[in-house]
Amino acid sequence: MSGLDTTTHLLYLLSAVCFVLGLHLMNSPASARRGNQVSAAGMTLAIVTTVVVLGHDRSSTAVAVLVLILGIAVGGVAGAVTARRVAMTSMPQLVSVLNAVGGGAAALIALADAIRHDGSVPLAQLPVSTTLTTALDLLIGGVTFSGSVVAAGKLAGRIPGRPIVLRGGHWMNLALFVIALVGGGIYTAGHGGVPVLVVVVLAALALGVLGTLPIGGADMPVVISLLNACTGTAVAMAGFVLDSAPLIIAGALVGAAGGILTKLMADAMNRSLVSIVAGGFGTGDDAAPIAAPSGGSVREVTPDDAALQLAYAQKVVIVPGYGLAAAQAQHELVALAHTLDEHGVDVSYGIHPVAGRMPGHMNVLLSEANAPYTQLKDLDEINRVFPTTDVVLVVGANDVTNPAARRPGNAVSGMPILDVDLARSVIVIKRSLASGYAGMDNELYTNPRCAMLFGDAKSVLAGLSTALTAYVG
Repeated sequence: MSGLDTTTHLLYLLSAVCFVLGLHLMNSPASARRGNQVSAAGMTLAIVTTVVVLGHDRSSTAVAVLVLILGIAVGGVAGAVTARRVAMTSMPQLVSVLNAVGGGAAALIALADAIRHDGSVPLAQLPVSTTLTTALDLLIGGVTFSGSVVAAGKLAGRIPGRPIVLRGGHWMNLALFVIALVGGGIYTAGHGGVPVLVVVVLAALALGVLGTLPIGGADMPVVISLLNACTGTAVAMAGFVLDSAPLIIAGALVGAAGGILTKLMADAMNRSLVSIVAGGFGTGDDAAPIAAPSGGSVREVTPDDAALQLAYAQKVVIVPGYGLAAAQAQHELVALAHTLDEHGVDVSYGIHPVAGRMPGHMNVLLSEANAPYTQLKDLDEINRVFPTTDVVLVVGANDVTNPAARRPGNAVSGMPILDVDLARSVIVIKRSLASGYAGMDNELYTNPRCAMLFGDAKSVLAGLSTALTAYVG
């Protein structure tokens, strides 16, 4: 092994160490930013090392070098501009688009490598490790690309967010999966060549579309996490195709992390992953007028009434939901919490693992508004606090606060919820009494302890802050 080879392996190993350390630092909101920086440094090191190796080998053509430079420039600029301009409310769509890019790129790498070998090397002479990983890369990457595009469309509202179930859809999905699997098997066995791989790609793309359309509503965060895991797996497969250690390590880390997160989120919904992939339940796309859920009446309060309750409270828990993100009211919410904090009120945020439309959506949103990390509490921790809480302020969260989840026989049965109804008083900020993603009324709203404060979260929270300042200022 030459000195350059040794140095290259050591630099790739250092990149892998950066990936692992970066992932570990993302374990906490306090160190997540540093984790991103460490991971980015590792990826930069891997890219620079690869470019140096390619230049030293002199095996690349001028066109290939030009394409490489243009790819880095265009991709780098597009990524930097998008990261700066995208709104926090659009982060789920951005994550889905990035998943699509990752999966699509991995599939293209495998296809390009197969085309390069086609005709020059008999397929039967290629090792199984190459043909198998090529077939798997195309299958997983194709599903990830088209599935993520559909998911991004649903999250952006360009495709209806409700589950779209086609007649015989499950059988079509099964048929497409079998076609892709058989095609991959034929290629792995050394037959068919590129035409068979094209069939695998087309089947995978169709499977991604038809497999994602029936999923919607509260299942979307889990699906995004699953697609992220698929992206990592596809990238790892591409690493095997190219014999690239950094790609294998980075892809394996993303795949494993996404897989674990998917399992945890499915458990948080008390649902199996199979039932989620088979098709989700209802959505909150349909607006509803302000009217009481069946079987009870609701109590409405004004911002002044709510501010008075908050001013006299000793312990307040804030529960954010997607309504907060949609209204982009995170800064107004944190400002209100800061006012309460300065007044001596014990303030916490209760974060449900599937609140919002992607994993960690609420944490990202509140961090953007500089909410103190120490006040962010997860489901298990905050549920112990509710019985001793004076006021719970729910902002745009629906299904994750529905007590009906404790009873069998409905769309949210068994799903762990935030036990806000155990608090002494609950104030819900919401535009209307429209049902949530599960498509059912929230029994919390007719609870005698609960009061509704109707309106857009941003304007209501601003008015609430003004009224609160008048009481405590």
